[in-house]
Parts: sequence; structure tokens; C-alpha cells
Amino acid sequence: MTTIAPPSRPATAISRRSWLKAATATAAVTTAPAILRARNLNEKLNVAVIGCGGRGGANLQGVSSENVVALCDVNASNLAAAANRYPAARQAKDFRRLFDHAAEFDAVVVSTCEHTHAFATLPALQLGKHVYCEKPLTHSVWEARVIREATAKAGVATQMGTQIHAGENYRRVVELVQSNAIGPVREVHVWVGRVWGWQASEAEARANGDIVFVQDRPAQAEPIPPQLDWDLWLGPAPARPYHSVYFPGPKWYRWWDFGSGTMSDLGSHWIDLPFWALNLDQPLTIEASGPPPHPEIAPASMQATYQYAARGDMPAVELTWYQGTHKPPALTSGSIPPWNSGVLFIGDDGMLLADYGKHLLLPEEKYADFKRPDPFIPPSLGHHQEWIHACKTGDPTTCNFEYSGRLTEANHLGNVAYRTGQKIVWDAENLQAEGTPEADRLIRREYRPGWSLEATT
Repeated sequence: MTTIAPPSRPATAISRRSWLKAATATAAVTTAPAILRARNLNEKLNVAVIGCGGRGGANLQGVSSENVVALCDVNASNLAAAANRYPAARQAKDFRRLFDHAAEFDAVVVSTCEHTHAFATLPALQLGKHVYCEKPLTHSVWEARVIREATAKAGVATQMGTQIHAGENYRRVVELVQSNAIGPVREVHVWVGRVWGWQASEAEARANGDIVFVQDRPAQAEPIPPQLDWDLWLGPAPARPYHSVYFPGPKWYRWWDFGSGTMSDLGSHWIDLPFWALNLDQPLTIEASGPPPHPEIAPASMQATYQYAARGDMPAVELTWYQGTHKPPALTSGSIPPWNSGVLFIGDDGMLLADYGKHLLLPEEKYADFKRPDPFIPPSLGHHQEWIHACKTGDPTTCNFEYSGRLTEANHLGNVAYRTGQKIVWDAENLQAEGTPEADRLIRREYRPGWSLEATT
């Protein structure tokens, strides 16, 4: 088997600024205000970090080249650990109070749990702050639209935490697809091997490497850990007693009240590749299948099929997502290599198989003497550094909230189709599933009293 390894540097000289101008046209990128574009690149940003543990710790390291001036976490242990590194930084456990001191920072990094992403991100945008937010961008379709619209008004640099997007492998795959190496693509299959979520038995969960087995909401509460402000952790989600099946992360990710399961989580990374390569936008229809939906817990295994209209000179395309025990036919039949997770582009002239770090043109014998196109997407500065550079210069980022907001909307719609058990005919302009009123509460949910996304500042 011959795997096409991405070169370490582009073989063709192409300026970063030339490519970024082209990226702006295809990704509808929002730039920073003129006053910030003139910022000295050697001048450091003042950054507020909301969520300091887990992914927050990694993101804190990612922006360590700048001045970290504010730290926020509902977990006092995480906050103390971050404050030990940045003792001069303002500390808070409620991010809403952090924004009372907005004049102290230029940019915000959001690494809270998914159900509070939009609530920490929106006020930052409304205050004209640059924002980096972990994936998925929001907890619902409606929230993603709110963030996209606020971003367009704010005119700041934004980036969603889809770190794989910055790698060389994805760039080379996008170039192959967009240069027609396999011909027009009409079919894409995306699958992940992770089997987390609702499963039939504890034995099944253990066999699939799940981190926790639960069948229903726990009947009994447990003592709240002394370092945790449970009420703030719940935020806009419905109130419920504390239990260790929710905290610490990533246990919360499988509960509908706090996360969206594998579809929206890993979909942010894996569907990002065809979304980018094929210039996808809003799906026309979405159908999903799997075990009967659980009212509390996202499924371990399911699949969802999206239909997209033609885009420019690209034909209409069908994209199918598989997770857990659901697999694409080409994989189960043995007609492609048995990769645990991957993306398979099926073109009129061939196939392209990819994962995070490698890709393969198929059939191999046909592409034995294939001459790949000269690279036209230059290397990323690094996922965090790309955002920091954009904050200072106004250059676009590649996972800005316009692009990643659309990706997030589409991923959430897979869950909407699954949970309603209906084929979704999507009216993107009005955020409605035509003829499926039961989808409304999933597209936009009610929040706990005291929490309103429209009035966060």
C-alpha cells in the first residue's frame, strides 16, 4: 500500500497574503477593525481565558506567548493551578463578572463545557473582543446562528478549536479534491470508531472502551465537590442534582443537556475536511438512523445522511456520517483499507481516503504515476498562532466563526434528525425543519431562569 505523505513545505512559492485573500472569498472570513490591523506584531495581546482545565489548559498554553491578564473557571482547583502560573491575572469563577472588567483585555479564549460556549462567546463579541472558542462552537443550531450574526457585526478575529485544520495533511487533501484529482465528487463517507454514549449494557460499554456506563439520569444526588460551583457549572442548562456521571469531563459530553455526543464533537474535526474541500454550506435534507433515541443521553452508535446542492462547478453531493458500530459499505466490504476512522471521497474518476495524518488515492494502481498538484494552500502558522496573528493584523483565520458556525449548524442537524426520527427538510434562512415542528425545541431550547443569550451584557 502506498500512502501519500504530505510534504513538509509547499513546493511552489506562493505568498501567504495571496492565499489568504483567496481564502477570504471562499470562507466569508470576518476581519478585525482597522485600528487593530495596525497593531505592532511584537506587541502582545491581553487575553482572558475562560475555562482553565482540560482543553482550557491546552488552550492556555497555546496563547502563552501573549499577556494572560484574566482567568475564569467554576472549578477552584483549575483556577488555582492557572493562577499559579499567572499570579497577576484577575481571577473569577463567573465569566459574566469577568466582562465587568472588559477594558482590561483584547481577546477571549473560551474553553468551558459545550452548553455554555455561546454564553461566554456572545458577550465577548458584543464588546468587540477577538474570540477563540473550543469545538463545537455552540450547543444548538440557533446558538450557532446567533454567534455567526454577532461575529459579522463585531468585525473581530475568531477561531474555533478544530486544531487538525491547521495540519499539512488536510491541506493536501483539499488541494487534491479541488484540483479534480478524482473527478467531481458526488459522495462522501465520514466515520469515527469512538463508541461513547448510550449503550445497551455495561459489558458493551466496557468492550467499546467507554469511560462511563449509565442508562438513565441518576436517582440519587452525590455531594458536590468542594472545589466546584455546581450552579455556575449548570449555567443555562436545566437544574439537576450533582452526580459524578456528569463531572469531571468529558463525562458531560454524552448528556443532551450539556453536550451533543459524538456527532457534534468529533464531527467538528472529521466533517471539517469535506466541508472545507467541497465548499459545503447549508444542507437541503438530513436523515438519521440508529437505536431509539434516549431522552437524556446521546447515542454511542448512529449515522446521518446529508444532501447538499451543487456549488459553483461542484455537483450535488451526499455526505454520510457514521459513528460507533455504524460503518460505510466500502469499509465493511473490505474494498478500502480498514482504518478505524476516516473520510472517503468518491469521485467520478477515483477515490480519496484520508484521516488526520495521512491520505491515499484509490485504486492505487491507477494513481501509481500520479503527479499531485503544486501546493496552493500554505502552511498554517499554528492553530492558536494563526488566531493571534489575525487579532493583530486583520488577516483572516481559516476556522473563523462564519465557517465554523455553518459547520456546527450542520453537525447539530444530524442530531436533530436522529432525535426526531424524521427526515429534516431544512429551511436555513428561517432555521426551521419544514413540516417537523417537534424539531423546534431541539433547534432552539429554553434556558434556565436567569440565563438569556440575547441579554448577556
